[in-house]
Amino acid sequence: MDDQTRTELEAAAFRRLRQHLMEDRPEVQNIDLMNLAGFCRNCLSRWYQEAATERGLEMGKEDAREIFYGMPYDDWKAAQQTEAGPEKQAAFDKAFKENVTDNG
Repeated sequence: MDDQTRTELEAAAFRRLRQHLMEDRPEVQNIDLMNLAGFCRNCLSRWYQEAATERGLEMGKEDAREIFYGMPYDDWKAAQQTEAGPEKQAAFDKAFKENVTDNG
């Protein structure tokens, strides 16, 4: 497989993952994703931002989130996110430290 085809397939898979998380399963909470998988929608938007920065494109955190979420993050959060209880928050703190803080 040539590099261009590989890149196109990877981009298509990313777009499908985004569609799944944003359109097919928006009720799945970011905190549950982080606690179970070690990443969430915010991680994906951060990785998007990092990829832009690596290519010399200026992109802030909120800009990347708006691109990924398709709207301002606060709007999406108000419509989709629920309050997390203390057990979920403690698990999140651990998952965040293990998957985000130590890795970048």
